[in-house]
Amino acid sequence: MAKDPARKATPPTATVGTMIVCVPDDLPREALTAHQLDRTFGVRGTLSPRFWATAMYPWQRGQMFGLRKGRPAYCAGGPVRLLDLHGMRQAAGMGAGIRHQLFSQIVHGTRPATPWHVYQARHLADPTKYPYDTAAADFHHQPRVNAIRMYNAATYGAGRIAVGELEMYQAGSMAYQHHSALTAIVGDALITADGAKVVPVSDAMADRVTYLEQAHRLLATIDPDQRLLAVAL
Repeated sequence: MAKDPARKATPPTATVGTMIVCVPDDLPREALTAHQLDRTFGVRGTLSPRFWATAMYPWQRGQMFGLRKGRPAYCAGGPVRLLDLHGMRQAAGMGAGIRHQLFSQIVHGTRPATPWHVYQARHLADPTKYPYDTAAADFHHQPRVNAIRMYNAATYGAGRIAVGELEMYQAGSMAYQHHSALTAIVGDALITADGAKVVPVSDAMADRVTYLEQAHRLLATIDPDQRLLAVAL
């Protein structure tokens, strides 16, 4: 049966776990509570302690969102000048380098795997002929994916390898470190101070890289007094 020409395939969308919001200068703190995020930004989520706060004077602590004790002191956000973005990038990149070494050991001897978004796109293009369960089975039956899943099954906590980052891991150690370092700062999506939303088109690495380029360029040029807020969706 010929496919209906009026039927349009549903494109895959990007997975957004954390959104970074550039808070407008005139927006009061009262509008940044978890209950007001949806009304203010159209974002349903909770404040996420993602950023590192710099050393600060006691009177500056009131400018931060969700500031916690400790070293580094985590917070949900605050003025850029009071956030240790450089330290976050460095730490994320170093951690990614260690994870990539582990990844290389785990998948040693297996062939490169096709990332999930390829199977997902095929399913969304024709759900009847290629059901979701078939797409998931085809993805999970790959030896490299099974090697990662087997390791994760025997591992707890932060030491697990994210199967969703498979394409980034396979791009090489340096690429994965840069991806992790930039994502630590700009998250999975960004809302600018004027309300514009920057988000990857899909979970494909090429689309993720395009987002990271755009978002990092925006954050590199903002005023030091600009307030950032991390929201977990």
